[in-house]
Amino acid sequence: MQLSVIIVSYNSMELLENCLFSVQKAMLTIDGEIIIVDNNSKDGTKEQLPSKFPRVKFIFNNENLGFAKACNQGSKISSGDFILFLNSDTILPETCLTDCISFFKIHPDAGAVGVRMLDEKGKFLKESKRGLPSPSASFYKLFGLTAIFPRSKTIAKYYQGHLPENENNPVDVLSGAFMMIKRMLFEKVNGFDESFFMYGEDIDLSLRINQLGYKNYYLGRISITHLKGGSTTYNYRYAKDFYGAMDLFVKKHYKGKPTIYRLFLQTGIGFRKMLAILTLPFR
Repeated sequence: MQLSVIIVSYNSMELLENCLFSVQKAMLTIDGEIIIVDNNSKDGTKEQLPSKFPRVKFIFNNENLGFAKACNQGSKISSGDFILFLNSDTILPETCLTDCISFFKIHPDAGAVGVRMLDEKGKFLKESKRGLPSPSASFYKLFGLTAIFPRSKTIAKYYQGHLPENENNPVDVLSGAFMMIKRMLFEKVNGFDESFFMYGEDIDLSLRINQLGYKNYYLGRISITHLKGGSTTYNYRYAKDFYGAMDLFVKKHYKGKPTIYRLFLQTGIGFRKMLAILTLPFR
């Protein structure tokens, strides 16, 4: 089997249904499977979608296991040579998946690939390609300098701003909203780190792929629609999970760095978390 598409869902039935229609069209010429891991949705997903998509495999959990753990759960029953981890609030064009698989075949150094993501208005989403959250990259982003110099290789490195959005290039970090990876490599790195409940797991996996000598490729010539936040509720839990994941990443990967290095990052993360919580009433 060529490809396994794994989608984690949580209270996003309508988005998931539209996503599945697009994925099925994109897989018409591919030997593959679609696996949905539902984290205890209460919106009718379990009651309504299996009958509409009889060829899709569904796993229904009795609790919200988080994104990383649910992805690993789906991967354990999958069979494809490649695994695509896909958000439920995405829409794929028909040639997207075949183009990604073709790229792997002519780039043996590719460990994982991501694509150019656009929002519902066609605006480019900068998180399609990212650099690692180093102190300097975090500083420039935190204080708004990245927005002022969006094409700078140094100042805009958090979003790899110097790389054209319509070209293919190796990058540090791919988005977990669309990440296709070789099965053998995913198994070699032991999958997603389940310490990350939600958010940050894609940064962690991207780094571990690089550490094994493989490249993460951003494919700017392939575009998908990502209804950013369509399956996300912005509340205190979101801020806690998101910035908690960033703090976990620093503790895991920068533990050998000087104390001041880690303190700078953790102080910035704490500041952004506080700011996010304070602005919640205005969203």
